[in-house]
Amino acid sequence: MQNNTTRKSALLTMALLALLFAAGCAKKQNTNIAPPLHTPENTLKENVEYAVDVYDPLEPMNRRIYTFNYYFDKFLFLPVVNTYEFIMPDYVEDRVSNFVDNIFEFNNFTNNLLQLKFRSTAITLGRFLVNSTIGVAGLWDPATGMGMIRQTEDFGQTLGHYGVGNGPYIVLPILGPSNLRDTTGLVTDAVAFGAAGPPAWVDDDDTTLIFNGVAAVDKRHRQSFRYYSTGSPFEYEMIRMLYSSKREIEIMK
Repeated sequence: MQNNTTRKSALLTMALLALLFAAGCAKKQNTNIAPPLHTPENTLKENVEYAVDVYDPLEPMNRRIYTFNYYFDKFLFLPVVNTYEFIMPDYVEDRVSNFVDNIFEFNNFTNNLLQLKFRSTAITLGRFLVNSTIGVAGLWDPATGMGMIRQTEDFGQTLGHYGVGNGPYIVLPILGPSNLRDTTGLVTDAVAFGAAGPPAWVDDDDTTLIFNGVAAVDKRHRQSFRYYSTGSPFEYEMIRMLYSSKREIEIMK
């Protein structure tokens, strides 16, 4: 127990330090910049050991996908998100976010149950029932005010809970940082959600497509991250380390 606590504290400390570094760099940069000219290949010194070693055998391909994600985000995704934010009042945006979160309680419920976290499973079920009724189809979140805090879990965490390792680090097109375990979990959650979750209850392809589109825009709207906003030649390594540390903390909780 003490080793786990020490390990968790160390990971959290590293993540916080990296976040502070990224925030400090971001203040000096504008967001409309191209990928940095300097890369770790022409900057890092040989035979130097760095603090966090993430298994990344696909790094050349991952870096190309990372750059693709930058251009996709800047020229396609963010314009859509910016238009959404311009049209929608903040109050309506909050209602949309609550609705999306309420629908995805299905994934939280199934993964808490798979991990045998029965208290969290009961809280998740209670949240869904309260927010779907008193909260008017999840547009409001009275459950949190009643002390039922959201118990976020996914199948990647479930696999990690049972000892499945990270596997190689992967940068997914559009979706961003992941690893083999979490990518497997992402696919499994998506299949389960479509086959047994709310989309299966509604059984309407058009409704499901619209919901998935709204959920994607809402998710990006809630993320403040912008590619290459730090201006650091080590942004790829920072994101890789932060993602890996964050996932370890989430699995150990």
